[in-house]
Amino acid sequence: MIKAQQQKQVSPHIGFIGAGRVAKGLAWGMAQSGQQVVATASRSPGSAQELAARIAGCRAAANAQDVVDVCDLVFVTVPDDAIAAVAAGLKWRKGVSVIHCSGASELAAGARAALAGASVGGFHPLQLFADPEVALAGLPGCTIAIEADAPLRQQLEQLAQALRCRCIHLPPGCRARYHAAAHYAAGFVITLLNEAVGLWQTFGIEREDTIRALLPLLRGTAASVERSGLAQGLAGTYSRGDLGTLEKHLADLGGLSADALHLYCELGLRSIPLGLERGAFDEQRAELMRALLLRALKT
Repeated sequence: MIKAQQQKQVSPHIGFIGAGRVAKGLAWGMAQSGQQVVATASRSPGSAQELAARIAGCRAAANAQDVVDVCDLVFVTVPDDAIAAVAAGLKWRKGVSVIHCSGASELAAGARAALAGASVGGFHPLQLFADPEVALAGLPGCTIAIEADAPLRQQLEQLAQALRCRCIHLPPGCRARYHAAAHYAAGFVITLLNEAVGLWQTFGIEREDTIRALLPLLRGTAASVERSGLAQGLAGTYSRGDLGTLEKHLADLGGLSADALHLYCELGLRSIPLGLERGAFDEQRAELMRALLLRALKT
């Protein structure tokens, strides 16, 4: 069981409405960092009990209103489409703060709470929560996107620091774009990996063997970017301006399927500027590469 560490200052009472994977990862992490997580509620009583059982002094509340009534900071960790309805169905008061953990939802989801005098904020960890235990271990060092006015903004910054996370601050109205961008670095990476798996399966390599072979390449790519940056971390055909290899890729994929060819071309066109930035080839070579890719897109 996680016990809150002794704090020099009285920390706010924190509660969670929704006890799924995000709530578990954050609540357990906050408790480990010494925060007072005191209540949680969920449509699934078993989920609330599982979350609370790991934290000393935390209880599974009978309903969401019980969490609001005893907490200073209330994290609404329900599915994005339910945030506004859940927040609107509760009685808020001045001095309490409602915080959602959605990347794409604007703070307007808490408008009814704001009308009642509550502060409203966003606290989105750039972390995968497919498994709360894995997410908990990965919280230190990750980035949390915060949107809130003072003094809630400072409270959320302190929470992020307690979790040993970095902070970025989002301006109003940009959350959907911010969240879409995050998909390129997370979910869409898996989509592209799946495309690579499909290509290897066309010549008889099993799915599990392909994933096992490509994961070290994926990890090495991430490590290269972390060490050297985007352009200098780029490797392969587009880091060298290799026209001969590009032509081979286009010829082979063109004979396989239009979908495979078009996806490759779109990604290739977006890779050329990185190769130029890397300094491996000049604009004349880049134009030749673009011409090959654009011609293939028209087929």
